[in-house]
Amino acid sequence: MPIPDFQTCMLPILEVIEDADDWQMKQVTAAISDRFNLTDEEQSQMLPSGHARVIVNRVGWAKAYLKEAGLLLSPKRGVVRISPDGKAVLSECPDRIDMKYLERFPAYLEFRARKGSSTKTASTTGANDAVAETESSETPEERIDSAYQEMRAALADELLQQVKNGEDQFFERMVVELLVAMGYGGSFKDAGKAVGKSGDGGIDGVFKEDKLGLDVVVIQAKKWTENSVGRPAVQSFAGSMEGFRASKGVFITTSTFSQPAVEYVNTIQRRIVLIDGPALARLMIDHGIGVTKFDSYTLKRLDADYFDQ
Repeated sequence: MPIPDFQTCMLPILEVIEDADDWQMKQVTAAISDRFNLTDEEQSQMLPSGHARVIVNRVGWAKAYLKEAGLLLSPKRGVVRISPDGKAVLSECPDRIDMKYLERFPAYLEFRARKGSSTKTASTTGANDAVAETESSETPEERIDSAYQEMRAALADELLQQVKNGEDQFFERMVVELLVAMGYGGSFKDAGKAVGKSGDGGIDGVFKEDKLGLDVVVIQAKKWTENSVGRPAVQSFAGSMEGFRASKGVFITTSTFSQPAVEYVNTIQRRIVLIDGPALARLMIDHGIGVTKFDSYTLKRLDADYFDQ
């Protein structure tokens, strides 16, 4: 069973804590996980940001909205109990509790009004945004993550197209610069000695893996736009590594690798990492190659420890 969205968690949360005892939020999350028969893998699934588990995030936001509506109470940090209004709701045996259902409670409407006034003035656009939020199955963090991933994917596509349109020599130097930014080679001067020189045996860059140069990593960069890189090209690269007494190599392409090529590198003694176009674009974004930061947002949460002092 898939992980339930945060609105689907609302009614089960009230049903779980119906006995009126105090419940630790970690107990509530465990009970909801059992209710929906979540596997260990599903319970461990993280948000794209990696800051929280999906089920913990969704149960937490379901609890937050139920609290704003007055259906549950939070007497202290990390603890909840059902309220009289919450018991009254359960006595009606609703099929579902969601944000639309919560609009019948004045406390929730006041919360929505406060939330709306803090972000924008009342307008038609604001009303449409409120409807979209009510119908959304994503928590606020998930909406932020989704928007971020969408913008990142669009940037990766644009970045890869720019790389494909560039000159071959530029591409070869760019991948050397990328690996230096990732921490290989020590400096661009040291790492780029084999770039653009004849007689390099098909090797486009040589990296010293340690300061003494006891081990080296070599790279090959192929700016292909259509055909995938097959096993013969990768096998030739493996052979070229011998001329540099290298046991480790990185093969980078703007295209993709065929399945035989992927299988080949898993069967040889030399360690070769294959980086295709999409992976290359992601690495460029992560390490600031060919991109620039134009804006940033800092998300903050309540520091409960501050108030416990």
